[in-house]
Amino acid sequence: MEVSLQIPEGSQIIEKYGDGRFQINGQYHDGSVFVMPEKTRKWQVSDFSELTEESFDSFVELAGEIEVLLVGCGGKVEFLSPAFRQRLRDKGLVIEAMATGAACRTYNVLLSEGRKVAAALIAIS
Repeated sequence: MEVSLQIPEGSQIIEKYGDGRFQINGQYHDGSVFVMPEKTRKWQVSDFSELTEESFDSFVELAGEIEVLLVGCGGKVEFLSPAFRQRLRDKGLVIEAMATGAACRTYNVLLSEGRKVAAALIAIS
C-alpha cells in the first residue's frame, strides 16, 4: 500500500523545519512564519512568551478564509488559556496550539485533505 500526501498544485508545503528556519516549497525562510496554502510570510514572534492577542491580528483579518489556525509553539507544547482562545474565537479565529514540529506535519496533512488551514509557526533551533 502506498501512502502519500496529495497536495493541491501550487500550495505551500512545509518540507523542513529547524535551525531557526523553515523550508517551504523549496525556499528557506529564516525565523518564525505564517503559512497559508497560497502564501508564506514572516511572523514577528520568536518565543511563546511573546504571544498576545495582537500577535494574531493579521490572522483575525483572514478568519473567514481559514477553518483552523495551527500555532506552532516552539520545541514543546504550550498552554493557551481557555479565556485567550475564547477571545480569539469570538473574533472568528479557531486556534489549535501544539509543538512546531507537530504543527508542520498537521498543516501538511490538513492541506492534503483540502482543508482551509493556516499555520503560525515559531522557529526552533
